[in-house]
Amino acid sequence: MNWYAIHAIYRFEMARALRTLGQSVASPVISTSLYFVVFGAAIGSRMVSIDGVSYGAFLVPGLIMLAILTQSLSNGSFGIYMPKFTGTIYELLSAPVSALEVVIGYVGAAATKSIVLGLIILATARLFVDFSIAHPLWMLAFLVLTSITFSLFGFILGLWADGFEKLQIVPLLIITPLAFLGGSFYSISMLPPVWQTVSLFNPVVYLISGFRWSFYGVADVAVGVSLLAIAGFLLVCLGIVAWIFRTGWRLRA
Repeated sequence: MNWYAIHAIYRFEMARALRTLGQSVASPVISTSLYFVVFGAAIGSRMVSIDGVSYGAFLVPGLIMLAILTQSLSNGSFGIYMPKFTGTIYELLSAPVSALEVVIGYVGAAATKSIVLGLIILATARLFVDFSIAHPLWMLAFLVLTSITFSLFGFILGLWADGFEKLQIVPLLIITPLAFLGGSFYSISMLPPVWQTVSLFNPVVYLISGFRWSFYGVADVAVGVSLLAIAGFLLVCLGIVAWIFRTGWRLRA
């Protein structure tokens, strides 16, 4: 394992994030803060508690997960797409760096940025609502696993995309709607039975449910099922990445 190569890729990607703090940190934090103001303070004060948790506090895990999903995809996809777009990916492909080292460098940096962002939003949420974390270690575990998994998914999107438009298709038309319909703002137990069943086909439900359980000990689905869902998606993404590097598909602009 060439840790020097991994460190070089990781450091370059982290430096790129530091040069765009407004886009990578300030923008999602401000957007999430607006959700807390509108839904948590204005509307939440007029709503009953959900599973014994005030509505403002109930929103915290869902909004953090919403930001993590979108930012992990964005960080992971842009990190590998830009070398393709500028043509510098040929230098990467010709360098004595293995596929595993490339993935660790790019996905590790993307996941790190998402984890830091999630912790910043968590600290910011404290300014708007009072909440507790019943299982802090599990909270970090869900945060890290989700960030790594969706950064890896974003890495795949970056390899697949041959234009900036394609980079936005999956996050905007698939992931964001799934996140909004996956219990970010409500518990699926509040839905009619038919729609509860339909919601169980939404993979994001399991991510948000498990993450919310780590805060308040309540969940829409069993925690073990949530962990299996994340692990399964992670394994699928790893398999796709391995196939891409083995066949060379989409590795060139």
